[in-house]
Amino acid sequence: MVKVGVAGYGVIGQRLADGVALQKDMELVGVADIAPTLAVRALKEKGMPYKFYNSLPENQKLLEDAGIPVSGTLEDLVQQVDIMLDATSAGIGAKNKEIYAKYNKKAIFQGGEKNSVADVFFHGYANYEKGVGKQFLKLTSCNTTGLIRAVDCLDRVVGIEKVAITIIRRVADPGDYHRGLTNALQIDKAPNHQAVDLMTIMPHINATGILVHTPVTHGHIITVVATPKKKISKDEVLKAFNSHDRIRVVRIADGFLGNASLFRYARDLGNPRGDMYEIAIWEESIVESGNDIMFAINIPQESVVIPETMDAIRAAMEMQTNGAEGVAITNKYLGMGKWK
Repeated sequence: MVKVGVAGYGVIGQRLADGVALQKDMELVGVADIAPTLAVRALKEKGMPYKFYNSLPENQKLLEDAGIPVSGTLEDLVQQVDIMLDATSAGIGAKNKEIYAKYNKKAIFQGGEKNSVADVFFHGYANYEKGVGKQFLKLTSCNTTGLIRAVDCLDRVVGIEKVAITIIRRVADPGDYHRGLTNALQIDKAPNHQAVDLMTIMPHINATGILVHTPVTHGHIITVVATPKKKISKDEVLKAFNSHDRIRVVRIADGFLGNASLFRYARDLGNPRGDMYEIAIWEESIVESGNDIMFAINIPQESVVIPETMDAIRAAMEMQTNGAEGVAITNKYLGMGKWK
C-alpha cells in the first residue's frame, strides 16, 4: 500500500485527496495547508475525513481558533508518506521540494510549477514509462492534459504529423474573485504554452496554437485541427475516441450544447462538486477537411488532471512499470468509462 500526502488543499488538492482515497492500492495519510480556508473549514464540517497538517507553523493559533484539528506540520506529514502530491500555488512547490528532498521522498507537482522542478514532464498516456522510478514528476496543465489525451488517442491509431489549436479559456475557477468581472475577450500571443508543452511531451508532433481568455468559469473549449500521416475518416476518429476511457463523446443533438451543459450533467449524475475526470468531444464537431481532422474538446479544468496524477504515483512508485497497465488500474478505481 503506497502512502500518499497532499500539500495544498485548494481546487486541485481537494480533488487529488479524493482521487487517492478511491485507489484501492493507495493510502491517503493526510493533507496540508496554511490557513482555515473555506475548503479546510468544509473539511472540518464534514467530520475531518482526512487528517490535516499545518504547512505554516506561525498560523497554528489561527487554525486552532477556527477549530481545525491539526495533526502536525508539513514536515511531519512528509516523513510519514512514500510520495507527496504538491498542489500549492505556483512557486511554493519548488520551495516545498527542499523538504521532500531532505527526507528523500518522491513528489509530483502540478502544471503551475516550472518544468525545471521535476525530473520528468509527465502525462499518463503519452510518456508513462519515462516517469517510472523517478523522484520528481511534473504534470501538464489542465488544457495540455486533455489536449494530449485526444491527440495521443489519434496518434496511436493513424499517426499525427501536426496540430493547430485554438483554446477558448475560462478566466478563473468557480468562486474565484482575483480576476475580477470583465466583459471582454483577451488574446495571448502565439504559440500558446499548451502547444509548446504538447511538443515537449510528444516531440514527433509539430504543434502551434492561439489562446483566448473568456469571462466564464466552467471549463475551457479547445478546437483542434490535426494532420494525420494518412487519411482517416470521421467514423474511424469516432471509433478511436469512443474506445478511450478518459474521453466522453457527446452530441449537440442530445442537449450537450456547450460547457455549461456538461457541468450541469455532471451535477445531475451526482458527481462530487460536479467534477468530470473525462474530457468531452462533440460528435458534430468532428469534420474532415481534406486530409485534416477537426474537432472540439471540453476541458473540465478543476478535475481533468486527477487521473494523470494517479498515473504519476503509479509510475514514480513503480506500482506498474507498463503504462497501459498503470492507466487501466487508475481508470478502474476512478470509474472511468462507466458511461459506455
